[in-house]
Amino acid sequence: MRIGVDVTGGDNAPHEILKGCFEALDRLEPTDRLVLAGDEAAISEALVERGVNDDRIEILPCEETIGMNESPVEAVRTKRKSAIALLSRLGGPKGGDDRLDCWLSAGNTGACVTAAQMNMRRLRNVHRPGIAVTVPTFSGPIVLLDVGANIEPKPHHLAQYGVMGSIYAQRILGIDSPRVGLMNVGGEEAKGTADLKFARDMLRDADATNFIGYVEGRGVFDGEADVVVTDGIVGNVMIKLAEGLSAGIFKAIASEVFEIDPELAMRFEPVVKSLYRKHDYHEYGGAPLLGVNGVCMIVHGSAVGRTITNAILRGREFVLSGVNEAITEALATVGQAPIRHDSGKEIET
Repeated sequence: MRIGVDVTGGDNAPHEILKGCFEALDRLEPTDRLVLAGDEAAISEALVERGVNDDRIEILPCEETIGMNESPVEAVRTKRKSAIALLSRLGGPKGGDDRLDCWLSAGNTGACVTAAQMNMRRLRNVHRPGIAVTVPTFSGPIVLLDVGANIEPKPHHLAQYGVMGSIYAQRILGIDSPRVGLMNVGGEEAKGTADLKFARDMLRDADATNFIGYVEGRGVFDGEADVVVTDGIVGNVMIKLAEGLSAGIFKAIASEVFEIDPELAMRFEPVVKSLYRKHDYHEYGGAPLLGVNGVCMIVHGSAVGRTITNAILRGREFVLSGVNEAITEALATVGQAPIRHDSGKEIET
């Protein structure tokens, strides 16, 4: 398997990105290869410094870099020799003999989504790809999507997210019959916008999902659903709020215990660390862009070595899981028929 890694993207590039790649080598198969996209001299120097002499590593030289604050569409169109642009082309159906089975980046998320859609295209039957994040909750991990790829989804986009998220939860998280919930301001049938009600009805009619209805924000971490569907803005705000709150709570607990009883704090430290690991996004690596014709893993911008290692392993697992094939088959009917508002106007796809 050939896995491409953007060495230029993220707050801690290139050192932590390369660290994660090197550590992943011990956990990959002998036939797997890592294609490192970035500054050739910097990558070669890091290989020498760490004493890494492994023929499973290839270097893909990149002459340009897409910054975190650049316009995604403009950057992808003009910086065709950037890591994101090159990897996305190799990760698509036209990648040729050098085609990548999977690629990942901790760089500009918008650029990753744009490049994947431009160069990899969508899977058959998919209207809009969505980013699926694995969220640790008190009841176990769940899938939340979308978290930023589609900020103004149509009802049939949300319905398709429910199906795609359900398949991902089944094949990657090992949940037999994932409960799919649609994020809303309340659980009552009458609440929500017209678009949410359209999406609800489509999900209810979809044979491929175990749809349980609306889910409120507080129900997400109580384990009310295994897959939570929402738009890109709500999903993105929610995941970042959860990250900040989680880190803050653990720091506050540790500080309070240490202030009351330093000796107790020392004994309590392993418990806090164990809990933190269970709710740490670094453990889950990357989030797949579901619906593109290939495998694109989007990694947190603050990724460290183990984040990258886990993203590589999760991407490899995704390739082997058959998720894309299952999505194409399941969406043959969901969200495909013309949808009309009460006014009779057909909704654009």
